[in-house]
Amino acid sequence: MIADGAVQLDPALSEADASVLSAERGSVPLCVDLDGTLIATDSFWEALLLLAKHHSLDALRAPAWAAAGLGRLKEQVARRVRVDPALLPYRKDVLEFLWEQKRAGRRIVLATASHQSVADAVAAYHAGLFDEVIGTGDGPNLKGRNKLAELERRFGTGNFDYMGDSAADVCLWRAARRAYVVYPENSALRQAKAVCTPYQVFPRPGRAKPLLKALRPHQWVKNFLLLIPLILAHQLGNHAKVLAGMSAFVSFSFCASAIYIINDLLDLESDRRHPSKRRRPFASGALSVATGLMMSGGLLLASFGIAASLPMRFIEMLLVYLILTTAYSFWLKRKMLVDVILLATLYTQRIIAGAFAVSVPLTMWLLAFSMFFFLSLAFAKRYSELLQVEDAGGEQIKGRGYRVSDLGIIESVGPASGYLSVLVFCNYLNTELVKGLYARPALLWGVAPLLLYWITRVWFLARRREMHDDPIVFAIRDKMSWGVGACVGLVVIAAWVR
Repeated sequence: MIADGAVQLDPALSEADASVLSAERGSVPLCVDLDGTLIATDSFWEALLLLAKHHSLDALRAPAWAAAGLGRLKEQVARRVRVDPALLPYRKDVLEFLWEQKRAGRRIVLATASHQSVADAVAAYHAGLFDEVIGTGDGPNLKGRNKLAELERRFGTGNFDYMGDSAADVCLWRAARRAYVVYPENSALRQAKAVCTPYQVFPRPGRAKPLLKALRPHQWVKNFLLLIPLILAHQLGNHAKVLAGMSAFVSFSFCASAIYIINDLLDLESDRRHPSKRRRPFASGALSVATGLMMSGGLLLASFGIAASLPMRFIEMLLVYLILTTAYSFWLKRKMLVDVILLATLYTQRIIAGAFAVSVPLTMWLLAFSMFFFLSLAFAKRYSELLQVEDAGGEQIKGRGYRVSDLGIIESVGPASGYLSVLVFCNYLNTELVKGLYARPALLWGVAPLLLYWITRVWFLARRREMHDDPIVFAIRDKMSWGVGACVGLVVIAAWVR
């Protein structure tokens, strides 16, 4: 993505460069597709996501609009949402190539199936690049043969060059004088070569790394919470329960990845404004919106397929998790306090789901500890985000309900919530349940100062602006957090061994 605007005209070409391209000057126009060619995304899919996010009720009318034709659908969507051309992920190599052609005197035409208003906005953003802009209006959707008919009507048969990316462009490549193939899928490249000899191919980079990154596997560590009830019930020797617990872990991880993808798709614009999040697979255009939707659907099918082998109460908790996280992605994350309480609830829900999966009893002590502990971490995350906004001279986290003026109360409520979780843990140590599970329960008091140290350290680092990740992700990468965790494990083992 070109974050600081369109590529500008460079100094004039050398005489040698100009002579190479002089034959093209003022003659055959170069017609360029938008979606997947000039930009590494599909503007129409992004418009639909904006419609779903900001006009949910109108989004329900989309099937009726589509029944009247894609042109009608695009017109209705364009009336309600605007795709910001400044935030689209442009293909830098393609854009530089077009400017090179323009400097040589070539006529450049933007020809896209996107709505005319989107095409005009992109052309205006890259002022001076396009001599003509052709997009879908009230008539047919200008894709494939419809686009070909329009180009032949304007320029004549074979009197244009065409730059595209997908199988829908095969008929245009066949008819064009020269075919430019941009970042094609293997199947599209084979079809292009079957009907013409591509004049130039812009090869597609590998997608294995972006696909893995989109799953956010590092976030799966949160789902080890599902194994906490199994561990605290001292059932690690029960192989059937361990297998059930691992199945629950995989099921929840797949479901969580599906929601992460949906969340990334809904946050495309805000992510592209962020200095680091703009490199995420969907924000950068490394993966398409359509790919994301297919990935999300496949992961959900796999998640519930695995869950089918577990108790029904676990499936119910998985469904509740899906509903709550979806509601969070669409609406609740913008609600002050509701978002952090929901995040703490979702962590606690993992523990409940884990208990249901392995059929072990839950204690209210564990659930209370979880709510206070993770509420503190959720506040720490918002606190760090607000500090970044303050440093940038802003007033409010975009898309959230928090302002810089809230920092004072958050740095009071957040640590207090963490300390309450330690108080709950200390009260739990005085119960008969602990005496029945541990040979030397008094040793467990050693866990309390370790928890106090870790919680306080998290808030110190947040205040010093040294914690830029989700606190859970931060803990995975933090050596001191690993050391504290190891000490807690040793204390628990010492208390348990008879």
